[in-house]
Amino acid sequence: MLKYREAGLADIPRLQVIRAAVRENVLSNPGLVTVPDYEEHIAGPGRSWVCEEGGVILGFSSAHPQHKSIWALFIDPAHERRGIGRELLDRAVAWLWSHPELDAIRLTTAVGTRADRFYRAAGWTDVGRSRSGEVIFSLPRP
Repeated sequence: MLKYREAGLADIPRLQVIRAAVRENVLSNPGLVTVPDYEEHIAGPGRSWVCEEGGVILGFSSAHPQHKSIWALFIDPAHERRGIGRELLDRAVAWLWSHPELDAIRLTTAVGTRADRFYRAAGWTDVGRSRSGEVIFSLPRP
């Protein structure tokens, strides 16, 4: 049975494993995402959520209100297509909307990927490209 909860600092090693295991949006340099980055999104101003099954984390999402963004949404490739990503995204978005000062939120992902199609299907709007060529998505406050 799937269980969702807020992430804790002790979850960081598993989150790093999941982030490194993805088939798309692969980090060209894994050193670019550091332990302090995860800490900021767990115990700092950001928040993160995990999905577990049998005590094993299958995926996670992270949001940051000051950056007005979804920082991460990654699922262990062995557990994709189970609705985990959508639930984790919904939790992160709902938490961001609990900050009344936010009128829109953003995220970026690689162009032409399943993630690109996933966010479009979830109602996010393509508003341009980042300096690195990723698609920038925006979601206005409902």
